[in-house]
Amino acid sequence: MHYIIIKFLIFYKIFLSSILPHKCRFYPSCSSYLLLSVKKFTFYKAFYFFFKRIIKCNCFFSGGYDPVP
Repeated sequence: MHYIIIKFLIFYKIFLSSILPHKCRFYPSCSSYLLLSVKKFTFYKAFYFFFKRIIKCNCFFSGGYDPVP
């Protein structure tokens, strides 16, 4: 499962992310955050951290540096 997610994220970063405008308010970007967390944690724990990150992507959070725990 990790292999499929990693390949999809690499595809997204190379092809789709370059077409879309850069609007991420966090560093690392959300796709990089998910890639790092998938490499570091189990599948479910990585998606838990990613889901928490997506929830913070609104006008009530200032953004900035948000490393993978």
